[in-house]
Amino acid sequence: MAKQIEGVYEKVYECAKKEFLNKGFKDASLRTIAQEAGTSTGSIYTRFHNKEGLFHAIVFTVVDELKLWFLDVQESFHNKDSQYQKNNMFHYSSMEAETLVAYIYDHYDEFKLLLECAEGTEFSDFLNQLVEIEMEYTEKYMEATKDDALKNGTVTSEFLHIVTSAYFSGIFEMVRHDMKREDGMRYAKQLREFYYAGFAKIYNWK
Repeated sequence: MAKQIEGVYEKVYECAKKEFLNKGFKDASLRTIAQEAGTSTGSIYTRFHNKEGLFHAIVFTVVDELKLWFLDVQESFHNKDSQYQKNNMFHYSSMEAETLVAYIYDHYDEFKLLLECAEGTEFSDFLNQLVEIEMEYTEKYMEATKDDALKNGTVTSEFLHIVTSAYFSGIFEMVRHDMKREDGMRYAKQLREFYYAGFAKIYNWK
């Protein structure tokens, strides 16, 4: 087996990130990445198997960490008693939303890739995966707190899915619009307050 030269992996990684950000997954060229990294396409195939494997190597850890964290947050809140959930839903979700935004900015390039460059990869629907997790635990919250809004028709599952999708898409607009970190944090706070006011109106919260 040919000996792998130290530092090539890291160089390929950085050059690939640049190429994917500039051209997207579909139009990115392994030949260009290899030339920029000072190596061969064969070396890239040896380390990453193919272009999909290279993209996977760049974003997988971030996606996996985010999903595991998000599931843990949801499950932790779900395990609280129903009164705690009622009293602290907005405060709890606000704190965790701040953590989410901070994580996005800590891994900004990876999320830029996921949002704008992932078409044609296994990660093209990563945002919808977050929506599905949120939907599952929203329904658990409603069941735990004996909220019968779905049963009495105040809201529908379709409405909740649309609003949830819109919220998560909205959160990631800070990346699409290249907002600076402090602007993104402020924007995310305003977005949370906007959605909370909407739900307060629908549910007649005091």
